[in-house]
Amino acid sequence: MMEHILVIHGPNLDLLGKREKEIYGETTLPQINKLIRKRARELKVEVQIKQLNSEGEIVSVLGKERNWADGILINPAAYTHTSVAIADSILAVKIPAVEVHLSNIYKREQFRHRSLIAPVSLGQISGFGELSYILGLEALVWFLRKNK
Repeated sequence: MMEHILVIHGPNLDLLGKREKEIYGETTLPQINKLIRKRARELKVEVQIKQLNSEGEIVSVLGKERNWADGILINPAAYTHTSVAIADSILAVKIPAVEVHLSNIYKREQFRHRSLIAPVSLGQISGFGELSYILGLEALVWFLRKNK
């Protein structure tokens, strides 16, 4: 059976390649999505990719896709540090999640050092640019297959 992975990009990630290149690099979101889809094909998993700027939209998608998704790959962006609602949703849907970030959030401002999502996730990968998504996808698929 092919695993289904829900990929969620949080707020402002649609601006990648244009915003703060010294932090996020020059890779655009469509380029990241292409890399994710390519690796997903190689791993023989199906992905559904969404970019959402609103906390409520993220919560709604998590609830709506709970019967489809076997795993969640999420970059909550700024909501990493503030969203009890997203953390609660991940707990509520009972779907294994991996949190990813392009930048190393622990090398940035102090307020970014705390994640509300990490405690409800299998793990967190940060600081490897677009590779963070690929490493997160591979870790999530490995976990799902190991725990069938």
